[in-house]
Amino acid sequence: MELKLEKIIGKAARTGAVCGAVFLVAGMASCSGDVPGYDDVPPGTGQPEEPLPQPGEATAYVTQVLDYLPAAGQFTNTMPEYEEGDTQEDMNRKVLEAIGNNNRGLVSLGGFGGYVTLGFDHTIENKPGLRDFRVLGNAFYSAANPDTGAPEGGSCEPGIICVAYDRNKNGRPDEDEWYEIAGSAHEAPAQEPWYGLAREYGNDVSLCAGYEITYHRPEHEPATEEEREQYIRWEDNQGNAGYLQKNAYHGQPYFPQWVEGDELTFRGTRLPQNGVDESGLGNYYILYKFRYGYADNETNMGEEASIDIDWAVDGNGQKVSLPSVDFIRIYTGVHQSNGWLGECSTEVMGVEDLHVLGEEIPTRE
Repeated sequence: MELKLEKIIGKAARTGAVCGAVFLVAGMASCSGDVPGYDDVPPGTGQPEEPLPQPGEATAYVTQVLDYLPAAGQFTNTMPEYEEGDTQEDMNRKVLEAIGNNNRGLVSLGGFGGYVTLGFDHTIENKPGLRDFRVLGNAFYSAANPDTGAPEGGSCEPGIICVAYDRNKNGRPDEDEWYEIAGSAHEAPAQEPWYGLAREYGNDVSLCAGYEITYHRPEHEPATEEEREQYIRWEDNQGNAGYLQKNAYHGQPYFPQWVEGDELTFRGTRLPQNGVDESGLGNYYILYKFRYGYADNETNMGEEASIDIDWAVDGNGQKVSLPSVDFIRIYTGVHQSNGWLGECSTEVMGVEDLHVLGEEIPTRE
């Protein structure tokens, strides 16, 4: 799905910015198929300020953070840490310090829709038959699931991956250059091994394109149990509403503090809810693994942490042919709270160009 980032003047504005509530908008693509190659770009359409390194000189890792906006969440303002007076530029810098240049720290994207946009010092090539990059997170499998016959799962908090090819060579991702990586649930949600378990548990197991959610800044930090349970109000475009609760483990504000205004709205593709309380007592939640195609869904050494650019699709769900990608955006893809664990929130540790690393991982058949 092609994505664009839209900023609306009004109710919420970033520090130092004139535009407000940030929307991740799933737009309908106007075309599909091949994207023009670099040689097809008309002259005068813009060049990066500095030439990109040649392949032999490039680093395999993130070298730019273009934007970072987590949704409300229990790790927001701590990963990375917000300090009073920090601006958007300060937070972008802190994200780069954490996950850029193979530093392998962690940043949290908060609840559904929270995102980070990353760049590199080179273009990541799309090589036929191979996966092209790896997204690092902190997913892990449970070793003590009460359901011993259950599929793989533990802490899998999938983020949707978007890619942009800088076809006009202006050095930035333009609105019409974003495409979504179609992971396994994009193709067939009911084929996830845990689908029946989640449906029996009462989860919403549908894939929802064009899902929209708005988070409201609380008037003050909670002082009572009732206020903690009704901490951050949200509503979506499916007729649902509720609260993100404040838990006992994370005492900082959950709404991003460098953003001015009283609400944030995100829109994108919502994945099926993959969290199940396998204890039946509210004390052992398993967040099950999707088969492939998402961030923070597979252990970093697992094959399914790696992505093939050929999995990109346009706004009509049709595959596109991209020669390479220059920018990657990741956003939290599940909207679900899991008891004492809190909300599903994608974490990102970095991105690696597999070709620069010399790794050859075959794509899926």
